[in-house]
Amino acid sequence: MNNQNIRNVAIIAHVDHGKTTLVDAMLKQSGIFRANEQVAERVMDSNDLEKERGITILSKNTAVHYGDIKINIVDTPGHADFGGEVERVLKMVDGVVLLVDAFEGAMPQTREVLKKSLALNLKPIVVINKIDRPGAQPLKVVDDVIELFIELGANDDQLEFPVVYASGKNGTASMDLNTPGTDLRPLFDTIINYIGAPACEMEGPMQMLVSNIDYDDYIGRIAIGRVERGHVDLNMPVVICKDDNKTLNARVTKLYVYDGLKRIEVESAEAGDIIAMSGVAGINIGDTICDYNNPEKIPFVNIDEPTVSMTFSVNNGPFAGREGEFVTSRHLRDRLYKELDRNVSLRVKDTESPDAFEVSGRGELHLSVLIETMRREGYELLVSRPKVIIKEIDGVKCEPIERLVVNVPDDCVGTVIEKLGRRKAEMVNMEPAEEGHTKVEFKIPARGIIGYRTEFLTDTKGEGTMNSIFDCYEPYKGDIQARTRGTIVAFEPGKSITYGLYNAQDKGDLFIGPGVEVYEGMIVGLNSRPEDLAINVCKEKHLTNTRASGSDDALRLVPPIQISLEKAIEFIQDDELVEVTPKNIRLRKKILNNKDRERAARASMKE
Repeated sequence: MNNQNIRNVAIIAHVDHGKTTLVDAMLKQSGIFRANEQVAERVMDSNDLEKERGITILSKNTAVHYGDIKINIVDTPGHADFGGEVERVLKMVDGVVLLVDAFEGAMPQTREVLKKSLALNLKPIVVINKIDRPGAQPLKVVDDVIELFIELGANDDQLEFPVVYASGKNGTASMDLNTPGTDLRPLFDTIINYIGAPACEMEGPMQMLVSNIDYDDYIGRIAIGRVERGHVDLNMPVVICKDDNKTLNARVTKLYVYDGLKRIEVESAEAGDIIAMSGVAGINIGDTICDYNNPEKIPFVNIDEPTVSMTFSVNNGPFAGREGEFVTSRHLRDRLYKELDRNVSLRVKDTESPDAFEVSGRGELHLSVLIETMRREGYELLVSRPKVIIKEIDGVKCEPIERLVVNVPDDCVGTVIEKLGRRKAEMVNMEPAEEGHTKVEFKIPARGIIGYRTEFLTDTKGEGTMNSIFDCYEPYKGDIQARTRGTIVAFEPGKSITYGLYNAQDKGDLFIGPGVEVYEGMIVGLNSRPEDLAINVCKEKHLTNTRASGSDDALRLVPPIQISLEKAIEFIQDDELVEVTPKNIRLRKKILNNKDRERAARASMKE
């Protein structure tokens, strides 16, 4: 028997196709907010990093009421790096709203999230969003989506999907492109009529799969998931079934259901509803909460393996401990292993050194968000250059291959194809995009994309866009040329002086301005030549009694290049590190002493 008063749906799409904006409109039109209430844009993106970057990082739950029916909505991230967030929440829902931009069409992550939802036999509703955008081609995009469904092996039922034409920003939807919509009722009606009530057993012993974990300083860990069978009551004794066939006893101390943006405390909840409960210490994503007398585990969805790894280590530089609150290996280890509880696509491994840990994730963005979060929490650490995870398949050395889609101005296509060719990319498809732009699709080794984004933006004058997603493992493609320019390295510790920087800027581009504390081995600029160059940026001009016209003019410095965390991670080579502290991001050499570094370079050349 199904719970007819509930619908559970996830909103999935490629990044920037308007998922969170559409959820905003659905919340407003369902009467969640007061008429005079001030509501922020993208209200579901509550995390500071999400607001700053304008992207969704964590999956979040909300619920709206439409008539007598409660619709539980899960807003998911669009970036491929956070794909693990999407995969685990799909077990909570019975259908998906696939959002596709009427201008960009189906993109790499559209394909990936659709593949996962079709494999779980979820019912799809296709929403063509941003139909009001200039240059939109909704009918062509519908054809592309149908082709994508066929390509991914959708069955006959899944191919009979309804299409809704919407503008999330304006809060309108229509079933017919020629009839402008006035509100989102057509979308609500489609969700209720097309996506069935949750397939669950109303009677029987209680069973719930944990799909998400939250944490509260007062009540501890909160398990979030859908009740698959029976009902759950406050103070009910339960058993937690874990992956390794172990069981833990617990008691439900708090029980919540979702209503708009709030979690409301309730006495009981029935099968089919998405709930949150506390009192279950030691719970993890993928565990099953069962009736005390009937422990029965539900299989969890397989999360794709990580493709990129980095080494996180304790800061051992001259400035260690000055700016951070948590600086020891114990602090670092505890924080990384704690992250595993919520971040299902992350892996952490101890190394031979007690001060270093190998952290693997879905991509540079996935790991850089973790680093930025730790930095804001007061951690100080060193991170290495990202490396792809190489596997041996049938005795052959294989590496991860990404499917890369770039949209570039027509006059830049040649440059981009040439640069990507050097990085072992193979062109798969090329077609015209909007006027004056071309869309090109490549298959490229994952290590070929590392460090390319900044160069790509320069080559396309900031007008190009690039999106990639993991495709498969293929035999190793050979060496890829790394950065072609060397670095300018500080020769001695001290404070940078305008006079010293003025002499250094003739050699390349600087990363620091005057008055910055530096130490020996710290990278302060990019050399115009291939080799590294040690320069004394703390050098002062010695005063004499001699004066000459022109030589005492004010020295003019070129403004330094601002290095963000992502740029720093992309920039460094194997012999370099990024020093991350709550106040600064610095680049440095692994070996700080100039003489020792020269000896090591000579020794490696002999080998």
